[in-house]
Parts: sequence; C-alpha cells; structure tokens
Amino acid sequence: MQSQKDNSVFFISMAVTAATVLWGIISPASFDAAAKGLFGFLIEYFGWGYMLAMNIFVLFPILLCMSRFGKLRLGEPGSKPEFSNISWFAMLFSAGMGVGLVFYGVGEPVFHFMTPPFGAAAGSAKAAEDALRTTFFHWGLHPWAGYAVIALCLAYFQYRKGAPGLMSSMFLPVLGQKGNSSVLGKTIDILAIFATIAGLATSLGLGTLQINSGLKYLFDMPQNVTLQLVIIAALAFIYTGTAVTGIERGIKFISNLNLFLACLLSMALFFIGPTMAIVESLMTGLGDYLSNVVNQSFHMAPYGGEYKGWLGGWTLYYWAWWIAWAPFVGSFIARISRGRTIREFVSGVLVVPALGSFTWFAIFGTSGLNLEVTGVAKIAEKVAADISVGVFEVYKYYPLGGVMSVIMVALISTFFITSANSGTFVLSMYSTQGDMNPPKVRMGIWGILMAALAFVLLMSGGLQSLQIASIAAAAPFAVIMVVACWCLWKALVKDEATFAELAD
Repeated sequence: MQSQKDNSVFFISMAVTAATVLWGIISPASFDAAAKGLFGFLIEYFGWGYMLAMNIFVLFPILLCMSRFGKLRLGEPGSKPEFSNISWFAMLFSAGMGVGLVFYGVGEPVFHFMTPPFGAAAGSAKAAEDALRTTFFHWGLHPWAGYAVIALCLAYFQYRKGAPGLMSSMFLPVLGQKGNSSVLGKTIDILAIFATIAGLATSLGLGTLQINSGLKYLFDMPQNVTLQLVIIAALAFIYTGTAVTGIERGIKFISNLNLFLACLLSMALFFIGPTMAIVESLMTGLGDYLSNVVNQSFHMAPYGGEYKGWLGGWTLYYWAWWIAWAPFVGSFIARISRGRTIREFVSGVLVVPALGSFTWFAIFGTSGLNLEVTGVAKIAEKVAADISVGVFEVYKYYPLGGVMSVIMVALISTFFITSANSGTFVLSMYSTQGDMNPPKVRMGIWGILMAALAFVLLMSGGLQSLQIASIAAAAPFAVIMVVACWCLWKALVKDEATFAELAD
C-alpha cells in the first residue's frame, strides 16, 4: 500500500490535467485537431478492440454470476449490505446513466428513424422499430457491463483482501501487495483520475449548456456567460455539499430524489401519451433486442459503406464513452455494494438498470416517434439541429407538457448532481491512497476544481475536445479492464478453498 505521505498520484494527475486544459485554452484549434485525429485513428484501427472488449465485459459477470462463485459475498462471510435495494439502485443508476437518458431519450430514436442504419426507408414503420432496437442496444447490457467489471474487481480486492480503493488494486495477482506503489500501479491510478475528471468536467459544462437551453426554451431566459456561471456555481455548491455530507446522507438523498423524479415523469408520459403504442414498442423492442443482440454485438463494417461511418459515430463512440466512464462509476458502485453476493450484484448492476433504460426509451422514444408516424408533428428537424431539445419538443404536444418540462429541468439538474457528487467522492478516494471515507477537505477541493475546469473550458470552447480526448483514453483502459477480469478469476480460483460460503 502507498505511504500516507505519497501524494505523487494526486500531483501528477493534476499536472497532466492542467497541461491538457492549458493546451485547450492556448491553442484550441490544435488541441481539437489532435483529439479528433487520435479518436479517428482509434476508431479506424481499434474499433474491433472496443467491440470485442465490450462483449467480454458482458459475458464475464454473467458467467461469474452463474458459476460456483455466484453466492460469494463482496465482504466478510455473513456481512449485510449497507443500503436498501431502492437506495442502492437509485445511487448506481443515477451515477451510471446520468443525464444521457434525458439527452437522448427522444433524440436518439428520432434520429435513427430519419437516418436508418440498417436499410429501412426513412420515416417508415420498419425504421421506427429499428430505431428503438438500436437505441436499446446502445443503452442495454453493454454500458452496465463495463461498470460491473470494474466494480466487481474492486469490491472483491477491497472487501475480501483489504486493498485500498484504487484502480491498481485490481491487479494484486500480477503486481503483488506493493503493486499500488509501483510505477505501473501509479500509472493506472493516474489514468483513472484523468479519465474521471475530464469526463465529469465535460459533462458539467455540457449539462450547464443544456440547462441553459431548457431555461431559454421554457422561460425565455438569456443564453450567456453570466447565467452559465450562475448555473455552474449553483450545481457545484449542491454536488460538493452533498458529497461532503457523505454517501449515507447527501448522496443517497439526491439519488433517491432523482429516481423519484425520473419515475414520476416516465409514468406521467406513459399514461397521457400513446400508452398502447408504448406497451407494444417495449415488447417489440425487447424482443428485437434479444433476437439481435449477439449479431449486432459483433457487427463491423469490413467492406466500408455508409454503415461504417454510422458505426464509428454511434456504437463505437458509445462503447468508448462507457469505457471512459467505467473507472469512476465502477469505483463508486464498488463503494456502495459491500455485503452483496456476486449473484445479487450482477442482477442489480447489469440486468435491472438495463430494463430501466429499456422502459425509459420505450416511453420517451415512442412518444416522439408516434408524433412523426401519425403526422401530428414533425420534430425531427429540430432534434437533428439540437438533440437535447427533443424531450421539450415532445412535451409541447401532450397534456401537462409545460408542467412536465419544468420538472424535467429539475431532473436534468439532479442527474448532473448525482454524477458529480459520486465523481467527487471517487476522485477524493483516488487521491488519498484509496481511503474509503476520504477527508471532506479533499472532496471540497475536487468539487471546486471540477467547476472551475468546466467553466474555463466552456468559455474557451474546449469542452468537446476534452470529451473526445477522454474518450480516446478509453483505449488503454479497455485493455486494463480485460486484464482485470483475468486477475479476478485467477484470485477467485486461488482463494476458493478459503471461501466459507461455498462450503454451505
């Protein structure tokens, strides 16, 4: 384990992040070109790697769940979970999906409906079915599988082996007991911090823009720097404050509120929207997903064509983004999952959230598609121009749309707060040698730094470039996560004789 005086990971990661941000501020054009060039190279030559890695991440926890290790507890034998199932699910769902559900809930199905990836006629009934199936694929098992792999590996080594809450702890079978302080171990931890702070800062900045757009859309408020600074400051105050108060109080409270608002809005639209179409779309989409998930999980474009460009801009982009978020989301899920069996963990982290995502997209996606198919309204052009306004466009054509739009702005805010406060907590763990209850001062520092970073990049126009750079960093993490799966299996087999649960 690293010495308490060894802050090298903290200082090096801060230096790398600062250098990256300075590059984006001083020379945004070259930074943007470099980030896009690197990502384009990875999509062209490592796209198969992203696809294969994500498939491994889906299979590994499922096989582990079904194996003899399924009833093994992530903690001491007989230990109980810290949180109720509802609070646990609320925290992991809020941290894992974030505002993406709102951002893409209407926009992605409508986009695929107008530009079908699989040859159906644009605007046809078949295009609508394909659009929902594709969206289910992007938000189904695969994103949660990446989180599950990181969380499983970390939880086992933290709670069964007493390792610190660091990304390098997953590699104890390879690096040994002093692996956290090795050069390779520190490099892994630095990559994790960079990926986390870059992803969170870009999300905070882009979320500020979306909230500003929502306020403009609803109340005709101005879209300017002053209001955006106020939004960032308000969000930072709330997410830092809830992080400082701890998981048991602030983070759990906001996550429960977030889940309540999400359920309220989805159920309201279900009953006042095209209810029967939503039910039928959910059933059809789920059936299409199960029938095609294997084929689509390996479907590349070896001979080029239009599908190759679509694959790089959607599926492979998503896969890289989920991998980039896996370190922080996985670490947070591991922190809140102590005492659960592997079987309970996989069901809760992999299956239940995927079903929740399917339901969300069936409700909001079908409500948008129904307007287009029936000719009630044409929202596709506005969605194509700004995908984030899709849900507000849909609400215009349903009863109580104005009220639900206001609640939706509140939900967007709570989604960002839950992602940011869990990220602040994880960054504090990473930078205090894996302390499972990091100092409040360190959490306050990270919260303020994230807000300042988001604002500076928002003003300099470097947010999108930093997002692409953080996604490009997913390539080495894909390899790291595959190795982590092997390390966990190796440790389980080696320690099998000591597991009292397996003897019952």
